Amino acid sequence: MRRPKLRDNRNKGPYEPYPLGQIPDDVIYNIAKGMTYYFAIGRADIGGDDWGDIFANAVGGEHLGKPIGLADVIYKGMAWSVKSVKDNRPWEKKTVRLISGRNSPDYSFKVDNPHANVQKTGDMALSIWNERVNIARERYEPLRTCVLLRNPLTMRFALFEKETLRYDVSDFEWRENKNGNFEGYHKSTEKHCFTWQPSGSQFTIICDVPSSAKRFQIKRPPMLDFEETMRQIGFDKEWVLIQ
Repeated sequence: MRRPKLRDNRNKGPYEPYPLGQIPDDVIYNIAKGMTYYFAIGRADIGGDDWGDIFANAVGGEHLGKPIGLADVIYKGMAWSVKSVKDNRPWEKKTVRLISGRNSPDYSFKVDNPHANVQKTGDMALSIWNERVNIARERYEPLRTCVLLRNPLTMRFALFEKETLRYDVSDFEWRENKNGNFEGYHKSTEKHCFTWQPSGSQFTIICDVPSSAKRFQIKRPPMLDFEETMRQIGFDKEWVLIQ
């Protein structure tokens, strides 16, 4: 199979603030501190860009506004793809579905009808993922995925890391389900590992939540009073220039 064409396309370093999956308590405390701030200013939930900012601050890294490939947060020569998944019972979660980009065989391989050959199309979708990992690793190493499971009602969270992997395309069998989506199963274990949606090309990786996941809970903070906060920072009408 030829190498797929992608829209994206570099500073590696053997740097890492801690070993894979061994998230230190001080990082958890920094994350909890950042979350507490966002809840105090009125956020109902933590996700998306807020989570990227919180994690970057906690590890002393940088949250890229427009990430390169799978690199959302960078630290010296390494990077994380950061994910946040809402779940009612984050402490008991065993597996999680990670939306992992839009992998389009139509764009990358000029496939007109993805349903014509489910196995071939599934292989293409997975090879696009592998190419995205290749591109990220050309610039960043190690490359990790960091996942936050969250319940903003109970203020319970679970955090874990995994290596961002390439997969051997030949290890998986693809099947079309009743909704017309493609599911990738590991041939030897029959484990459901991927889902690809022809409509929109969304690619999802199903991964286990490891026993090393850090589980924590924070106290819901009181909401900051708006006027009092303005007084504390010394806000004045002279801060505003009207033209």
